[in-house]
Amino acid sequence: MFVEDEKDYIMRMIKQVIRALFSVILGREFTLVDLPKENKYEVSGKSMDDYMEMIDDGLINDAENLILENVNYSDNNDIAALALFYEYISDKDDTFLEAHDYSRAEVLEGLKQVAENSGNGHLINLFLDE
Repeated sequence: MFVEDEKDYIMRMIKQVIRALFSVILGREFTLVDLPKENKYEVSGKSMDDYMEMIDDGLINDAENLILENVNYSDNNDIAALALFYEYISDKDDTFLEAHDYSRAEVLEGLKQVAENSGNGHLINLFLDE
């Protein structure tokens, strides 16, 4: 039961950090309803759909390396794209993540890095005991 509690905790933290990042970027409270079905975000000219396809193909680490290599942390659209990127990964089931050498803890770590690199590291302290 402890493992399930830990997974739920990490999922809640992921969702809260994503919500906080979007709230700062959009200047208002964020809800998933705000996101269009068609993803308009891109990073360095590469569509988020392309990154999501890589994730679906099991190339999670490759997609992460590529997106982090090209992100502009001073561009709010890039930060929003990264938040969506990590949210998309976090929605994958444990079996898929494990099969492709990735974890929810890595999602949370990636979001922490996004927050810090974009000057929003203070958001992390609201949700995590660090």
